[in-house]
Amino acid sequence: MGTYRLAILICYLFVQGFEYWLRYINLRYMRSHGTEVPAGFEGYVDRSVLEKTHAYSLATSRLSLAESIFSSGVMVVFLFGGLLDRYSGWTASFGLSFVPAGVLFFLVLVFVNTLLSAPFSLYGTFRIENRYGFNTMTPSLWVADLLKSLFLSTAILGIALAAGLYIVRMSPGLWWLFAWGFFFVLSIFLMYISPYVIEPLFNKFTPLGGGELETRIREMMERVGIHVKRVFTIDASKRSTHTNAYFTGIGRTKRIVLFDTLIRMMEPEEILAVLAHEAGHWKKKHVLKRIAVFELLSLIGAYLAFRILGTGFLADVFAIRGETFFASLIILGFLFGIAAFPFTPLSSFVSRRHEDEADRFASELTGRPESLATSLIKLSKDNLSNLHPHPLYAKFYFSHPPVVERVRKLRGLQ
Repeated sequence: MGTYRLAILICYLFVQGFEYWLRYINLRYMRSHGTEVPAGFEGYVDRSVLEKTHAYSLATSRLSLAESIFSSGVMVVFLFGGLLDRYSGWTASFGLSFVPAGVLFFLVLVFVNTLLSAPFSLYGTFRIENRYGFNTMTPSLWVADLLKSLFLSTAILGIALAAGLYIVRMSPGLWWLFAWGFFFVLSIFLMYISPYVIEPLFNKFTPLGGGELETRIREMMERVGIHVKRVFTIDASKRSTHTNAYFTGIGRTKRIVLFDTLIRMMEPEEILAVLAHEAGHWKKKHVLKRIAVFELLSLIGAYLAFRILGTGFLADVFAIRGETFFASLIILGFLFGIAAFPFTPLSSFVSRRHEDEADRFASELTGRPESLATSLIKLSKDNLSNLHPHPLYAKFYFSHPPVVERVRKLRGLQ
């Protein structure tokens, strides 16, 4: 069994090494081309902005790399150093029955992970984001967000775990199907209630006010058959100067949400273009397609988990004694992560295709592709986005086409 464990470790280290190599070539590429003003960006971006972008990208990449190395090290020690078996034994020592024992097992891991990641979040927020003029969050707000997130994750995950483990106990032969169905229903339910229950815990939502901009937004959406219940702005500026806009909710709960920072930065035509892009995702059924693919893969994953866990193979390979089900789930999730890595560029490719379709839809809906182009340029400048990613890195990880490419295509539609 030691041979299998070694093979798994080698695969994991290879994947991590490849990811770090991609980060390296991306930063090196930016170092070589990062101060070149792309064609069409003149008047919006100059050399000083690109130098600041390079410095910001380097700082965030270093922090991300440090966090990744630390997390990987903890993972290797936990799984391959015998700590998982000891932890499993510790949770079993409480003598709880199957369901509460499982809830305890996973929630403690969530708490520990939150604790370990907190220093990186603090440094990123109050050192890097401060240095580059993005952070507006106070320490008290950061703590409040952390506690709210922890409370929500504990409540939701606790209920979900209890229900899922109860299904496992009550239906040993078909738990994979019933558990998948339960989590599918739960995810849809959370999408419905999120605009009313979860999101207001973190931001103040204010109706746009019924002025000309809201009227134009509603008219544009109605033209393509999208009925928007409300249009809101949120006080995003109390945390950061970064800008964004999004749709939230599903069915009759659909809302449009605009960051207050976005309204201050963009012209009305540009805001309409950004929202037309989001409308494109709905009309092209990108959200529905993503949910369908995710749920299909989840169903397959649930069945594979059922078959693999039934063999006891993973517990033997990692020398887990006593109650092995919970520990084996952790190991299986780790293995699924390794197995999914080769499909990352495929997922990114599909996502970029969707973004292209939404860009084209927005251009046709507004008749002003230039407005979407300038909005993307402003967003990239405002967020100090890397305008010169390495092509291979972009193919692997970018869910959106590089902004220079998007702007070029949009201007080709005029």
